[in-house]
This record gives sequence, C-alpha cells and structure tokens, in this order.
Amino acid sequence: MKNKAMESRLGEEVMAFINSRRSLQLASIDPEGVPFASYAPFAIGDECLYVILSEIALHAVNLQSNPTASVLIIEDEDAAEELFARIRVNYTVRAERVEYGSDEWNTGMEALAERHGERPRNLGEHDDFKMFKLVPERGRYVKGFGKAYTLAGESLAGEVVDHLRDGHKRRSAA
Repeated sequence: MKNKAMESRLGEEVMAFINSRRSLQLASIDPEGVPFASYAPFAIGDECLYVILSEIALHAVNLQSNPTASVLIIEDEDAAEELFARIRVNYTVRAERVEYGSDEWNTGMEALAERHGERPRNLGEHDDFKMFKLVPERGRYVKGFGKAYTLAGESLAGEVVDHLRDGHKRRSAA
C-alpha cells in the first residue's frame, strides 16, 4: 500500500521546486525526427505549464508539427550541493496550441504576466508569438542519488508517485 502522506509531501515538494524556477529546458522533435533542445520562461497553470514562443523559433515550429516533447526543470549549477545529482523534474508533455483571445489564452497570459511581468503581454501582442500549454503525461522527480520518483498521470505533482528503488550498482571487477 502506498503511503499517501509521503505522496502528498513529495507532491508539495515538486510544486515548491517548480515554483522556485523561472525557465525550463524544452526538447522538441522536428519533422524529420531530429531532437532539438532549447529553453523558455514558463508559468504554472492548472496541471500544466504555459510558454509563449515566436513562431519562427525552431521549438515552436516543432511543437506545431509534433506535439510530443520533453521538459526539464533543473536546479542551478551554482546552487547545487552535488553537480552530478542536481535536483530536477522532467516531464513528457503534450503541447497544445492556445488560440489568441480565448479564455485559455487569457488564463495563460495572466499566469505568465504574474510570473514574468509585462514582457509576455508585450510579446503576445505580436502575431508571430504563440502560446503553448504543456500538459504532463508522466514525469520523474530526482532530488539526489537514490532519491528518484516517478510521477504518473496528467498532473505536475504526480497523481501516483513511485520511488525508484533499484539504485546504482557497482561494476564487478574484470
């Protein structure tokens, strides 16, 4: 039986970590199947992340042709106690284009402006900037060596949290 109190604490920890970051790493796939990594400032929505991207940026082009992507939100190198085990959360996401002027656009823009000031609103007034809603399908939260957890379900904090218990294994002597 899963420990619901532990799941709740981990979910709160994941959300606190995400709230402490302002940008994410975004890996998309181009029409030929070639991966492309970039970054974007983000805002947190109702179980999703919002980003606003120029339509000429490769990651925006890629998301429109293939909505499957990967997101990495990671601790700053300078703040990490252990460079090889930085705190991070990553998600496989489904990118959904948000139509300008829709209720969803207004919700996403409000979240972006609250987090990043007026810059997102200014960018959103240009026709070439598009908003995407990044909906998590599954994820993983790592907070150190031997402290990795799977996050299942379409939730940023994870509807189901499983501790990965296999751990690291030493190589046998040759």
